[in-house]
Amino acid sequence: MKHLLKLQDLSENEIADLLNLADQLKYEKKYGIPHPMLAGKSLGMIFEKSSTRTRVSFEVGMYDLGGQALFLSANDLQIGRGEPVSDTARVLSRYLDGIMIRTFAQEEVEGLAAHGSIPVINGLTDYCHPCQVLADLMTIRERKGYLDGLKLCFIGDGNNMANSLIVGGIKTGMTVSVACPAGHLPDAKIMRWASGTGRFTCTESVEQAAADADVLYTDVWASMGQEAEAEQRRQVFAGYQINDAVMALAHEGAMVLHCLPAHREEEITAAVFEAHADEIFDQAENRLHAQKAVLVRALKDAPLRGR
Repeated sequence: MKHLLKLQDLSENEIADLLNLADQLKYEKKYGIPHPMLAGKSLGMIFEKSSTRTRVSFEVGMYDLGGQALFLSANDLQIGRGEPVSDTARVLSRYLDGIMIRTFAQEEVEGLAAHGSIPVINGLTDYCHPCQVLADLMTIRERKGYLDGLKLCFIGDGNNMANSLIVGGIKTGMTVSVACPAGHLPDAKIMRWASGTGRFTCTESVEQAAADADVLYTDVWASMGQEAEAEQRRQVFAGYQINDAVMALAHEGAMVLHCLPAHREEEITAAVFEAHADEIFDQAENRLHAQKAVLVRALKDAPLRGR
């Protein structure tokens, strides 16, 4: 695996390999077994969107693996002042062993990969969030023991999380249902692909989507960059909430996941959130382990910098 730009680029076997390696690295960290697999390697972390979990997990992950991570704010880079992505990619390729970028446009991530000579990892775009979904799949498999045959239900905005959950869920053998209001559907190309698998449904009905689900998942109604739309979105998404009534429709023992931050009493009630807090914060922790697996597979055998 040279890059992680989107989950569509990974095969089922590659996803399984990353999850297995993440489990191994988590075990080793728990028992204090060092794994300096990236000793001497440097990761540049470009942030055009701020984050708690992405920054801390990648920075600690590189430290655990024996390497170093550099925080690169868009305000401090020439890319934030109009330097072409192609030039930034070629310059950073002379200094670094890999780039993680958290930004708005998927095209920017693809551009870094196309013009640079080092691995590029998508830490989030408006299109997809592959690192989060790898952690989600890891958490579901830890709790349930398997993925194949489970039903995953996403409720809310058909955003980057929905896009990546559809792909990741189906590629690992799950059935995926999505409940979104009209006008807020997942990416059309992803839905066409998913519909062709026979294991995907998209509906405006929360009740239909949640019926017999093994995993219920939600995200905020207004993502970063949509703050001006927050009030209007509260009206559109009213009712697209994980609450006791929705939980009653799912299988007994159904998991609840949230990529955080959570707005209690909007997309999820405080009662449901706290009842499933152990699962949700395991999910947050697993960002560290899943991303370490990505870093190892992308950077460990990558060519030396400067080429």
